[in-house]
Amino acid sequence: MDRKTVSYKDAGVDTEAGQRFVQAIARSVKSTHSPQVLGPSAGFSALYDVSFLKEYDEPVLVSATDGVGTKLVLAQLFDRHDAVGIDLVAMCANDLLVGGAQAHFFLDYIATGKLNPQRMAAIVESIAEGCRRANCSLVGGETAEHPGVMKPEEYDLAGFVVGAVEKSRIVDGSKIQAGDIILGLPSSGIHSNGLSLIRKLYISESQLPADQEIQDFLRDQILLKPTIIYEPLIRPILESFDLHGMVHVTGGGFYENVPRILSPDLAAQLKPWKLPNPFDRIQKDSGLPLKEMHSTFNCGYGYLIVVSREQSDALLSRLNELWASLPFDPMTDEKPAVLGKIIERQGDKSVVFLDE
Repeated sequence: MDRKTVSYKDAGVDTEAGQRFVQAIARSVKSTHSPQVLGPSAGFSALYDVSFLKEYDEPVLVSATDGVGTKLVLAQLFDRHDAVGIDLVAMCANDLLVGGAQAHFFLDYIATGKLNPQRMAAIVESIAEGCRRANCSLVGGETAEHPGVMKPEEYDLAGFVVGAVEKSRIVDGSKIQAGDIILGLPSSGIHSNGLSLIRKLYISESQLPADQEIQDFLRDQILLKPTIIYEPLIRPILESFDLHGMVHVTGGGFYENVPRILSPDLAAQLKPWKLPNPFDRIQKDSGLPLKEMHSTFNCGYGYLIVVSREQSDALLSRLNELWASLPFDPMTDEKPAVLGKIIERQGDKSVVFLDE
């Protein structure tokens, strides 16, 4: 019986296109490299010179990994992929930053049903931009085609970051005490959390709504406002202020993330603030009570800092100076602000909103 020859390309994987894609993104990736990135690579892995760790008394390596979640559905529906890479780096780098660590290198993983070089190049350039904002090097990654497992237009992202911190300078919440002040750094919008609710509200059966105004809202206020990378705000203050704790407000909002840095005898008391765009629109359209909003979204503040009352005024002033000189557009009119204080815990609540 005759047997037809079947190639890897016939099976849905084009290795030559993959090689061309790697060549196309080389310049963008290299633009993120610090002197510690050694080249050429070892062929199958990246090389990073860590001799700088000798400058530490007790160096601690810190790592974080994350994805972008279902925000990718919007990217695919609108065929806009120039922001999700920033989201990917931000979700990893901000998680690492809350401990006081400096991010050094980043790797990405992209899985797709079929390699679209133009789309993938836009994603990697977006990742490179995120790395530049986080001041870390994009040292490598993997782009995998999964025909038959994923639809041709589908893709998913994952990221991994490694950094370092002096052991004595780790910010872990152990210094937090009653009377400390909670400062909030604005978000650019929903960042990369709560997208499942957004999809439930506005998108039916993975199709964009017919209403053009809602389409514009989803594209301009949700998709194209990437997560803020807070490195340029936090790094300059770590040496001059004694930060007691930091929080990256991600999935689970305030109720899930703030308790991570609090001892069992303390609680965070947060004062009310007017929900900025797009959260006011989301609350109006969903009918969600404030408590649900606070447990789902960052509601306008994507990063929190806990500091002593004595240092709070000076720190807030410095944060506003840094905010005004950010090397990228934060895409919000909000400014750093006092959001509340730390109190002794009474009852079972570790987060108390005064307006709920």
